[in-house]
Amino acid sequence: MTHSAPPAALWFTRCPVPTATGIAADLGWLAEEFARDGIAVASLQDASAATARDHHYTHALEGLFREGGNVPALWTRSRGEPTRLIGLTWIEERQVVLVAADSAVQEAGDLKGRRLAVPRHPLPIDFWRAMALRGFEGALSTAGLTLDDSVLVDVPAGARADQWSAELDALRAGTVDAVYAKGATAVEAAARYGARIAVELDDHPDRRTRVNNGTPRPITVRASLLEDRPELVTRFLAVLVRAADWAARHPDDLARVLGRETGAGATGVAGAYRARGHRDLRIDLSDERLDLLARQEHALRTHGFLAAPVDVREWADHEPLRQAAGPSRTEPTDTTDTTEPTDISDTTDPAEDRQ
Repeated sequence: MTHSAPPAALWFTRCPVPTATGIAADLGWLAEEFARDGIAVASLQDASAATARDHHYTHALEGLFREGGNVPALWTRSRGEPTRLIGLTWIEERQVVLVAADSAVQEAGDLKGRRLAVPRHPLPIDFWRAMALRGFEGALSTAGLTLDDSVLVDVPAGARADQWSAELDALRAGTVDAVYAKGATAVEAAARYGARIAVELDDHPDRRTRVNNGTPRPITVRASLLEDRPELVTRFLAVLVRAADWAARHPDDLARVLGRETGAGATGVAGAYRARGHRDLRIDLSDERLDLLARQEHALRTHGFLAAPVDVREWADHEPLRQAAGPSRTEPTDTTDTTEPTDISDTTDPAEDRQ
């Protein structure tokens, strides 16, 4: 361990989705943990304009922890940014394919030959586009189909802030036949537009069909902080472990926190995280979750989102989580059924990508 001076501040950033970081921040635990050291803990979302907000995507800020979508995290790593993967979470967020109320599409097989909305956003990394492609791939795979069996339609989203609105406008106008959406805001948006759910990806027994931007969701940290002050990383992560445990014991309180974190109302939160959602925030780096992330890496690289391959096992550092969990806890192994999927497009063995 080095003896460099502690930083004046630690930064964190998270997506507007269920995260252990968001819960810990909401409960005041992160600020409390480091107050005795005189270290401020600040949210990138609350930073001044002088602190570039695109650090949420680029992770180019010293002392930054990030818990969010894996598309930006993998993209950043593929571009050579020195980050380390210190945890993964998995929470079912209700991934769906939406169609017009009077559509003939009733199930995944009916997407064959249909026009699928694929948005384009002016972002450093267009994770929205990646999510749509991966969501449709997962849905089509359950019927033995691939993206080649449908028609991909670009939907320019511009700088619109409302999630899914560009795609749902296209659905309402009849220029596309189906829209991928997920999470609490998607539930509310579908209701506003009168769209109907044609495919519920959460209902499929094999969660590999649901591997996407938020599944699994990585926790990453700047490598320099881990190298210089590993004890700070361990303490930060220990707070997140405690927050995940709290979430499992307080589902009603958690629902209120998720409302604030996601910007959705009670109906959206209940609809998106209806199936044991409050129990699924535990953090691990099990082989099963790393394999799921490797599948995502392979798919993103195939679609041209990554500048170079990312070896997720080389990226991962298990030691902070081992120490954060403490001697009375062991790193869990995911036991969710992973029955072989039906012809999913990224079925390459992740081990082959590590050659």
